[in-house]
Formats: sequence, C-alpha cells, structure tokens
Amino acid sequence: MYHLQAAFASGHSAGCYFYTYFSGGDTVANKKYTLGSDGYYQTKVWDGTYTKSGHKHRITLRSAKSSRDLERQVAEMKAQVEARNFVRDTNILFIDYARSWKLVYKARTSNNTKRMYDNIIEKHFTALGAVKLMDIQRIHIETLLSNADGHARTQQQILLTFSQILKSAVVDKLLAANVAEEILRNTDKVKYKPKENRALTPAEKKAVFEADYKYAADQAYLYLIYGCGLRREECVALSVFDFNFKKSELSISRAYEYIVNDAGEKGTKTWNSVRTVPIPQKVLPGIRDYVDSGKRSGRTQLFVTMKDNKPFTKSAYDRMWERILTSMQAVCEEKIVGLTGHVFRHNYCSSLCYQIPKLSIKRIAELMGDTEDMVMKVYSHILAEKEDVEGAVNAAINF
Repeated sequence: MYHLQAAFASGHSAGCYFYTYFSGGDTVANKKYTLGSDGYYQTKVWDGTYTKSGHKHRITLRSAKSSRDLERQVAEMKAQVEARNFVRDTNILFIDYARSWKLVYKARTSNNTKRMYDNIIEKHFTALGAVKLMDIQRIHIETLLSNADGHARTQQQILLTFSQILKSAVVDKLLAANVAEEILRNTDKVKYKPKENRALTPAEKKAVFEADYKYAADQAYLYLIYGCGLRREECVALSVFDFNFKKSELSISRAYEYIVNDAGEKGTKTWNSVRTVPIPQKVLPGIRDYVDSGKRSGRTQLFVTMKDNKPFTKSAYDRMWERILTSMQAVCEEKIVGLTGHVFRHNYCSSLCYQIPKLSIKRIAELMGDTEDMVMKVYSHILAEKEDVEGAVNAAINF
C-alpha cells in the first residue's frame, strides 16, 4: 500500500509530500529480495549438508508476504546450520568412522582407488586413533599433513580423503556442519604437480619396428599402444571381436584391472573411454596377422597366458614388458631408460596435438578416451608451440 509522508523545508510552513510504496512493512529502498513474477520473494541458502560430489547443498526459501519475512527465514536457517551439533553417537572415533566410510560409501570405486584409501586411512589416519569424530579440529589435519611432509602427492590424497570423510559425517549427522566447514576453509590446499611424462625418442620409435620380438603377442601389444594410444588395462582386455579390419578400426568398451596378480574385468576409466579409434597403416599388418592367428586357433581373447589361455596375470604382463624392452634394446642406438607403456600413450597424444588444425582438440580427446580439459592441461605446451601469435594478430588487425 501507499503511505503519505511529509517533508518540511527549514523556514517554510508549506510541506512537500511524497509517496513511498510498502510491502508488508518493507520500503523499496530497504528490500533485500525482489518480488518475482510468480508472486514470491525467494533465495537459495546452504542447509548445512553436501551433495555426493562434495558441493554445498542449497535449498530454496520463499515468502509470499515480504522481503523482510524471507530475511527472517534465511536468518533462522543460518542459525540452525551454525547450531547443528546433533550427533547420533558422540563416542565414535574418527578412525572407526573413516574405515566404515570406506567400506560403505566407497564400495563401488575401483580397486586402485580402494587401495589408495586403505593406504591413507591405515598408514596415516591411524595417528588419530584416540580422537573422537566430534572432537576433530584443524590441528588434526595439519598434523597429518606435517607427518607426510616432503610427499606432496600423499599430502594431497590425505587432504582429499579427510575432506570427503568430514563432509560425509555432516550428511550422516555425526558432525556439526559449521565445524567441518571451518576446518576445511582454513586448511591450505596442497600444491602438487605430477611428474611430466618423458617423450619417446626417435631411436626408440625406430626400434619399435626394427626389433625381433620373441612372441607375436609382444609385437601386437606394442603396436597397439604405439599406434592407437591405448591404456594398458584397455589393451589387455581386447578380444578378436573388437577389430573391424574392413574399416581399419578398433573398438574399446572394457578394461581389466589387476587384483593382486589376477586380472578382473571392470568398466572403462570414464564414459569417454568407450570409443572407436582408427588403426594406422604403419601397424595394421602386424596387428591383423596376430588377430587372425587367434581366430584360427579358436582364441577369442587377444592376450592370454600360454599355460591355460586365461587373461594375462600381472606377472605375465610384467614378463611380456621385459621381453619387449629386451627386444627393443637389442636394436636401439641408445640405452633405453624409464620406458613405460604410458610413455607410448603420451607419445600418441603429443603426435596428434601436432596435427592441429587437421584434428580438433575435441576429436583428439575422443581418440584418447579422455576429456578436452585433460588435453588442454597436459599438452598446452604443444598447443602453444603451434600458435603464431604475431601472425594471428597481424592478420586480425591489418586489412
């Protein structure tokens, strides 16, 4: 409604009148929230919990009365979050909750990830063995980080795991949300830069095709990771049905991971990992010969142990890789040091990046079974090499 107000100038009997619009007691100038087209004032606020991805979960508060009424609701919600000290078990130890968290909430993660959590919890979090979950403070995470001083990667994993556990405890109503928020907000991020993969040398590239391999499987495996950029777990999971030699293509839809020594099938690393890649002519004949020999012998799995035709065990793979390195070293002009399967994948992506603009970054990411962000982050130095900044600026400005 409208209210009539008077303002009197000093020394004058006559008054100046103006109208101000009020909505439930709010002046236009004082309203914090704006009335929406649906007739409601509304805003989003944090409810003190977290989403599965670790982000703050926010809810919508609305009022049909006024902006001031909505402000009251927001203040009440913030007070509830600040005072959220409810716990179901005040005596549960941090280490006990951490172990339960891993078993229950991380049951569907890969075995490699589970082993990482096991290592962090059992080798590092046990230092907090007598500390209750509800008593966790910033000094505890700082102590864990200090104990791993000099090992940035481990520190990063400690902070990541600690953060996930605290946020999970808030969701489970075992830890006050404001306590977890304050600890994580005031803990410095760990700076860690992964060691860069070395390049495949010209002599090593030459040795790939000049080596005399002991077994056809050795040559086929090396040709696949060199020419198609496959991850190890993708390559050892291939079957003869994954190849289309009429189109010179290879389909990747599954992967193996090693549980102790035995291989177990798992999904590909990400949804992007399911893909079809071309088989280069340089390696096509050797790969096709090996696949055809498998078909003739009735073997569907591409890489199997000689003893029982079962998927490669970890020890069988390690022996194959040693044979490959020995065969390459016999013809290589230089000593081979630190050559891993991932070096070949790195070489594949680097070589593709040098083909820009024939290939887009999006297409390179698809061939790698990874994301565009990964390609940009890891191979930005190559992309920068290909840029002609001066030429591009001149072409854009000069006309």
